[in-house]
Amino acid sequence: MRKYSVLICQIITLLFFMTAILLYPGGSISDKNSIGFDWTKNFFSNLFLHNALNGSPNPSRLWALLGMVFNSIGYGLFFIHTSRKIPQKHTELVLKGVGVINMLFTFLIATRLHDIMVTVSSTLTMLGLFYITVFTLKTRLNWLKLFCIGSLLIFYSTLYLYGAGHWGLLAVMQKITFLCFMLLVLAIEYFTKSEDFQQNKINSSGETATNR
Repeated sequence: MRKYSVLICQIITLLFFMTAILLYPGGSISDKNSIGFDWTKNFFSNLFLHNALNGSPNPSRLWALLGMVFNSIGYGLFFIHTSRKIPQKHTELVLKGVGVINMLFTFLIATRLHDIMVTVSSTLTMLGLFYITVFTLKTRLNWLKLFCIGSLLIFYSTLYLYGAGHWGLLAVMQKITFLCFMLLVLAIEYFTKSEDFQQNKINSSGETATNR
């Protein structure tokens, strides 16, 4: 069960969010009278509102909150699990800290503290991903190196759009970032092992022994 805990959390998150999206009454940033959830004009945060943007009671709120709970747990477990693969104490502590703290902060995005928590949670997530990327670049997993770098660029672009207030494009990038991060988490969780990150350390030790 522990082995598949991150995957289970991601699947449950998707199920709850899809249910919330299907139940969302309507209203978007460009049209208050629109019907349903528009993937290019609505934000996930709209699902957490007591009343939808068109003024109707929002039955998607409960499902979105439940999805956020499992999303927070899944990402928290991911950082904790990954910390155990990294052969460096400082990085291990950073990733564990990001995992534990972000379990709370990621969920609080669904509350009235949304704007503050987006900034805090995103910063912590980017910090954790940066550490993971640095160690990934030292491995032989070339496909994962490209995935990590590409993901960082996508995340930074999305944060820029958020800070600059480009809401139209941000609505689209939010979904791309969400999917990208989910796939990256699953790739690192299930297609890497401790030996991958320790290979560089082993090689360095071997070279040192040879030089002697």
